[in-house]
Amino acid sequence: MSLKRTAFYDIHVGLGGKIVEFAGFEMPVQYSGIVEEHQRVRTHVGVFDVSHMGEVEVRGAGALAFLQNITVNDVAGLSPGRVQYSAMCYENAGIVDDLLVYHMGDHYMLVINASNTGKDIAWMRKNLSGDVRLNDVSDATSLLAVQGPRSRATLQKITDVDLQPLEYYHWMRGKVAGVEMIISRTGYTGELGYELYFPSDRAPGEHVWGAIMDAGKEFGIGPAGLGARDTLRLEMGFCLYGNDIDQTTHPLEAGLGWITKLNKGSFIGRDVLVSAKKDGLKRKLAGFALDEKAFPRHGYSISAEGREVGTVTSGTFSPTLERGIGTGYVPVALAKPGTKIQIMIRNKPVPATVVTMPFIKTNPE
Repeated sequence: MSLKRTAFYDIHVGLGGKIVEFAGFEMPVQYSGIVEEHQRVRTHVGVFDVSHMGEVEVRGAGALAFLQNITVNDVAGLSPGRVQYSAMCYENAGIVDDLLVYHMGDHYMLVINASNTGKDIAWMRKNLSGDVRLNDVSDATSLLAVQGPRSRATLQKITDVDLQPLEYYHWMRGKVAGVEMIISRTGYTGELGYELYFPSDRAPGEHVWGAIMDAGKEFGIGPAGLGARDTLRLEMGFCLYGNDIDQTTHPLEAGLGWITKLNKGSFIGRDVLVSAKKDGLKRKLAGFALDEKAFPRHGYSISAEGREVGTVTSGTFSPTLERGIGTGYVPVALAKPGTKIQIMIRNKPVPATVVTMPFIKTNPE
């Protein structure tokens, strides 16, 4: 199967982006370097092409009831112009995917992980009932994430709406560089930021990209790739599907109890989650920081008192903390901050300490 390209592919190549295969797309993993791009987003403003993400419209009189059944959060609490972080579960409470739910007024829009788009839509179709229509608009949608402390100042120069009143996890319609789009106060970095949804035609895409870069020039703007996106999200303790969460994990042990509304009524996986909460969790996703200079990676063993107790789900070098950080599932007794563990790196146990997530504090306003 041939790989897909976003409307910004030629721009990435022209900027010297290192192109890799990711979720069926040819995407830039980095440009000038992951650490430089990471720090630019933390201190100034960076732009990510995340057009590989999936978008699905949910329409019809039964849309709300359908979403209440397939997602763990309470969609009834959403009002037009708001966004909700949620997840879908299988009957055994294993996670199908984590996602965003947008209340669009007369319908909903789900934003799902690129690698899961086909699987997610198949799962949704399997559980359809009543007057519900699904419309996959993934290929017709471009998505840019403008993230960092100077993101608002950058976009305000080229939009016809006032961005100041737009609160976190809210969205509005407006024009950016003359192109009509959805402007969403969301992101995967922990910083002030916006995600822009607009038609995926190449011409307007390149025009919008250029306008954003020109507007942000005085603020030190630059492109950022998938590598920096991963280090930024891990510093915030945000879960990554396929690493920290998947069909073998459930929301409560993954630290997603805050989006899992067991009292909202029936939904797929609820009974298993109610039992898990009643019986007490056996393991939890914990964050850790290495006590020595070393870098943990996905799949490394976690040990305590000479025995293996878990596996690293995500690990990296934190450019902000300048040390190795990671996450992994460990027995509940070992998930308490301050607990000493070891990460097996090249057959050597490297000491680490369980810490409270997020690993860093940001000021996203």
